[in-house]
Amino acid sequence: MSAHDVEYIEIYTSDQRKTTDYFVSGMGFQEKARCRTGALDSVLLRQKGVQLVITSGPGTAGFLAEHGDGIADIAFACEDPLAAREGALAAGARDLTSGNPAGPAVSGFGAVRHTLLKRSASQPHGLPPGRDWVRSPEGAAPAGTATELRLLDHIAVCLEAGTLHDAVQYYIDGFGFEQYSSEYVAVGEQAMDSIVVRSPSAGITFTIIEPDSTKKPGQIDEFLERNAGPGVQHLAFLVDEIVPAVSEFEARGVEFLQTPGTYYDVLAERIDNLDETIADLRKTNVLADRDEWGYLLQLFTRSPFERRTLFFELIQRHGAQGFGSSNIRALYEAVERARAATS
Repeated sequence: MSAHDVEYIEIYTSDQRKTTDYFVSGMGFQEKARCRTGALDSVLLRQKGVQLVITSGPGTAGFLAEHGDGIADIAFACEDPLAAREGALAAGARDLTSGNPAGPAVSGFGAVRHTLLKRSASQPHGLPPGRDWVRSPEGAAPAGTATELRLLDHIAVCLEAGTLHDAVQYYIDGFGFEQYSSEYVAVGEQAMDSIVVRSPSAGITFTIIEPDSTKKPGQIDEFLERNAGPGVQHLAFLVDEIVPAVSEFEARGVEFLQTPGTYYDVLAERIDNLDETIADLRKTNVLADRDEWGYLLQLFTRSPFERRTLFFELIQRHGAQGFGSSNIRALYEAVERARAATS
């Protein structure tokens, strides 16, 4: 039985208050409930179809010491969780159900597990089971919030070199995912291989990446070192209009990566017929990419966590079905042009 949606994503953090405030004050999530279950202290946040569980407490200590703040659980909604567990176990998963208060759970990649929950695609999200949730008072959206995160566009996963194809096969065999696309990206003396898998419902999309070990170490190797192994590198949230969204989130304290000015000097040559002006994209550091179906706009946040083990992406799609891989090359070339101009 296949998984059809992400029910919630659980982030283990050393500073629950600060992390919760980042999502509530910075990105417009609303607190829905709180609970303490054994050695775990959790806050449930929700925005449209995205649920985040922000967890701290003694039960997170081992994970935090090894990996730093990051994602410990990507819970899948399934029509039949027990059948989904059996399918995953047959594909090579480890059974992590014992001690998991929410019910059936299996290994994913690295230290990330998948809790398997019963929910049909037509039902709304509920409170994660197995915890004594106390609903928070209903409050209005944070003052001044205009941007809505429409949905979780994709989850980017970094794996160690040589493990990509086995991981992809695991999600195909174990959860009924389908391979959507693949791409090898070479940037200077660095390179990475990536495969996108998604559920048949398109409710779950993983962009899975491994470094090319025959090339010089790059950003994926750096993540694996900081994270002490495989893990979620970033979550991408879909928005309707990214330029005002970036301006709003910056005003609310979210920090984004800066883009070299030389990136925009050749943007019109790379991508024509943009609805947005290059001046607006330059002002907000937003990146653009095109594929055969259309174009997309995207920008990445700086990680709010000390070990920089997790960050976030805003993405706006104008028909494009890709994930902006050309921007990796374009940014590299822009940096090289900037270096040449100052040398």
